[in-house]
Amino acid sequence: MSGGKLKVAIVGSTGYGGVELIRFLLGHPMVEIASVISSSSEGVPIAEGFPHLTEIMTQNLDGVDPQAIAEKADVVFTATPSGVSGKLVPELLAAGLKVIDLSGDFRIKDGSVYEAWYKHEAPDAKLLEQAVYGLCELHGEDVKGADFISNPGCYPTATLLGLIPALKAGWIDPKTIIIDAKSGVSGAGRGVSLTNHFAEINENLKVYKVNKHQHIPEVEQCLSQVAGEPVTVTFTAHLTPMTRGIMSTMYASLKGAYTEEDLIRLYREYYGGRKFVRIREAGKWPATKEVFGSNYCDIGFAVDPRTGRLTIISVIDNVVKGAAGQAIQNLNLMMGWDETTGLMLSPVYP
Repeated sequence: MSGGKLKVAIVGSTGYGGVELIRFLLGHPMVEIASVISSSSEGVPIAEGFPHLTEIMTQNLDGVDPQAIAEKADVVFTATPSGVSGKLVPELLAAGLKVIDLSGDFRIKDGSVYEAWYKHEAPDAKLLEQAVYGLCELHGEDVKGADFISNPGCYPTATLLGLIPALKAGWIDPKTIIIDAKSGVSGAGRGVSLTNHFAEINENLKVYKVNKHQHIPEVEQCLSQVAGEPVTVTFTAHLTPMTRGIMSTMYASLKGAYTEEDLIRLYREYYGGRKFVRIREAGKWPATKEVFGSNYCDIGFAVDPRTGRLTIISVIDNVVKGAAGQAIQNLNLMMGWDETTGLMLSPVYP
């Protein structure tokens, strides 16, 4: 950063994560978007594919050339599919760029585990070790000053923020965790397929990748670090007929006679000062529309004395806190800025 604003580039600008990065970064007071990049649409005005950017962003899309990116930018966001970032990011780092990767390629520290779940060749082990897992509310101190951030997945963000304080405090049995998660269709990306075909998803609710979702090892890796012992979970993902939002509903057995008020105090203390996690009052539970278009994660609780189980409800916007918003939160921490800079937009309602 040489005087003035930090220059950033976005690889994968024609996807939902990339275009959401554009929406927030256009209003970021410390940042200038120096390059928007697409491997498939080089030379095309970005507003051609996204007419809502007409007269807002007039740049043409650049091609993927690490050296050319380094000449224009200081930091690059890679909002690319898994399997692509693993090959591209080493070149970007070698060109002297700071990188925030939104794919899943660098989240799993064990390359063999990554290959088993993602079905791609794992990146170099040194890069896996170098990448800081950017769950800001847990690893924010590690993000500060880092050159390479791996942005968490959308399901893991909602799930981990909901589970970590209770697990860290020893209030829940880690062997009993069940996660029931539901996502809007934007999580499937902009590509055309039967998954996001209107006639297939409208008035429908689908379960998918049962016991095989690639975000499972990411959740287990983080929970195991927090618990100090191996944690395995049952995780089920569902696709819902809405555009944005994730609701992660989690169940676990309590290890004591804790009340909802106890949980609220615990979570408010744990997340004290972290502006993007909001804890609901007892008997009130969050809905996805209440975080739509924002970087907030809202969490509520229900304790069942009859079964001795705790239910945790956590909601985020999958494209913001689950992707672009958290990536910018990581940028802010990386650069030593207030983590809320450029992100304090209220949710869109209704």
